[in-house]
Amino acid sequence: MCGMPQQPPVRSTPALGSRPDASMSLLTNVMDHSLDEGYAEAAARKRAEGSGGMPRTVRAKLGLAAGLVLAALVVTVGGVQARVAAPAVAKEREELIDRIDHETEAADKLEGDVDELRDDVSARQREALRDSGGGQAVLAGMLAGAVGVHGPGVKLVVDDAEEASSGGGSNPRETTGFSDTGRVRDRDMQRVVNGLWASGAEAVSINGQRLTALSAIRAAGDAILVDNRPLVPPYTVLAVGDGKNLSSAFQDSSDGLYLSALQENFGIRTAISVESDLKLPAAPSVIVRTAQPSTEKTGKGTS
Repeated sequence: MCGMPQQPPVRSTPALGSRPDASMSLLTNVMDHSLDEGYAEAAARKRAEGSGGMPRTVRAKLGLAAGLVLAALVVTVGGVQARVAAPAVAKEREELIDRIDHETEAADKLEGDVDELRDDVSARQREALRDSGGGQAVLAGMLAGAVGVHGPGVKLVVDDAEEASSGGGSNPRETTGFSDTGRVRDRDMQRVVNGLWASGAEAVSINGQRLTALSAIRAAGDAILVDNRPLVPPYTVLAVGDGKNLSSAFQDSSDGLYLSALQENFGIRTAISVESDLKLPAAPSVIVRTAQPSTEKTGKGTS
């Protein structure tokens, strides 16, 4: 059985002579005519007239040379001025640094003078107390913080929780609520100091800062201030008194139990020990706020 001859499949073939980039006619046109025809004609016309390119006349060439010389002169003068001004700027900077150093030294000297005068005033106050009141004056000066004291007592160290100091993943320093923090607060130190006073302490200091009846423990941000002086943890509290009895009385008081609760619930670290001899400095500035005339009669007055 003879069949019809098999026809090859019909395939679309490009016409002879067609460009392979015919489908990109727009891009081809842009590349072939990158310069607008109007600009091309204008450039050709200038070349024909001889007005394009470099200047041809002597006058034009001289003008171009003068312009280049002027530009080079401006740049040169600017560079010379900058080079000349550099030493003057450096000299002014050195003079300013010297002036700052001199004023800093003067301020340090004045601060030293103030400290010396403050110490002299405190010494004269203590001397006046001893001369006028005898033993009672010494006791009053010790209780008021006007004189330094030493003797047996208690050393209490209070520090932030370990995670608060290390700044770990659950950093209590980033929280604002008291229930979520492991940091020692100003109110904690207030209760500690008041508890020591109530337990029989005769003199108290925090980190070397002597406390008086007028001392204030406040907070400024995360810092604890004692008489407006910032302290940093750990807080070392020294209390002069009957060491063993003072330690027992404080730990059994409500303020001592409060400190134990902080340690148990919030991880605040505490350590208390009885010391045989503690030295507490005098308060830096004790101001006499009231005065009374002496009742001692020196003689009859005259009218």
